[in-house]
Amino acid sequence: MTDDTEIQRKKLRIRAWRRGFKEADLILGRFADARLDGLTPAEVDDFERLLDENDADIYAWIIGKEPTPDQFDGPVMDALKTFRVDADAAFGDGPKE
Repeated sequence: MTDDTEIQRKKLRIRAWRRGFKEADLILGRFADARLDGLTPAEVDDFERLLDENDADIYAWIIGKEPTPDQFDGPVMDALKTFRVDADAAFGDGPKE
């Protein structure tokens, strides 16, 4: 991993945890801590673009309240949706399926 990539990932972790919308913080922050290092450079860029969006929109896409726009409907969003269900089940605050 290059220094630039490591710096980008550190910045994204901070941005993921400091959203201003607690539900988004918990999902995006925990996802960044657990999965960011395993993402490809293209997926890291996708995650960064996602973090530029409105928290309420991101949260609605993750929980399935609203359809995910085509530009964000890919491997990163799929991983976030799966992570959200798995994390919620582990913490006892969501579906156990």
